[in-house]
Amino acid sequence: MGAVGLGCMPMSWAYSASQRRGDRALRTVHAALDAGVQLLDTADMYGPFTNELLVGRALKGRRSDAFVSTKCGLLVGDQHIVANGRPGYVRRACDASLRRLQTDVIDLYQLHRPDPEVPIEETWGAMADLVTAGKVRALGLCAVGARASRRPGARMYDETIRQLERVQQVFPVGAVQAELSVWSPEALESLLPWCTTRGVGLLAAMPLGSGYLTGTLTPGQGFERDDLRARHPRFTAEMMAANQPLVVGLRRVAERHGATPAQAALAWVLRQGPHVVPVPGTKRECWAVENAGAARLTLTERDLVELARLPPAQGSWD
Repeated sequence: MGAVGLGCMPMSWAYSASQRRGDRALRTVHAALDAGVQLLDTADMYGPFTNELLVGRALKGRRSDAFVSTKCGLLVGDQHIVANGRPGYVRRACDASLRRLQTDVIDLYQLHRPDPEVPIEETWGAMADLVTAGKVRALGLCAVGARASRRPGARMYDETIRQLERVQQVFPVGAVQAELSVWSPEALESLLPWCTTRGVGLLAAMPLGSGYLTGTLTPGQGFERDDLRARHPRFTAEMMAANQPLVVGLRRVAERHGATPAQAALAWVLRQGPHVVPVPGTKRECWAVENAGAARLTLTERDLVELARLPPAQGSWD
């Protein structure tokens, strides 16, 4: 596709509540669309629900400018998140998302997580019925890496690929969303090849390493208590300092092109294949415009070799 999407999650979920402002978020979405971004990615659980409401407001009068992707399958409680893949729930969730998004059709409807109590074929069949009904145009699945639960010798996305093979028998998979970045390249091993051979798109989540690869975060700076990075091992002061060579390498490549480290990181994702779309999340107009500009940056073979030689990220993402 050769384009950069916009992850809307940080505007109302998981990152620094003190920085969330509805008016700023609306301006950010509009700035992204004006800069050529088409894919807007959200989910009913973000907020919950408020992120879809935000996207719906932002798209008033501009629905034709955007490819809208949202997700179902997770319910948010006070202290927990649970999966729900029952067909009746999927149908109700879709109708609710359509109302919040103020649209007649969702371009890509993704299953956020399979429900361990419901065969994935049943959930996917209900989602396929939504396509038949004209409420949804295509279906997608969010991949789960599950490092901690892997069997010895198993690849990170083996379980996701098994799920994809099962649902593919029910209705075609249009896209898979999985983490992919310079510091988390595991999807290149087996998941992206699976998608490429079948013409399935890959939405690259967290392509900027939740902000780390932009070079704007300082080791030891700390995060607000509600910020997911406050609890992640890669964002301890020690690990952020240890992984600075990745940022230094990105900055060196970026400077050769008059670009920023964030743009170099996104350009690397775009070079992984024509069906790969990075979906960086942001809350600010300037960053949305900067990220969109990465689509005009073409990394050379020298750049790619240099980035491939960077040391792997230290510290688990789990």
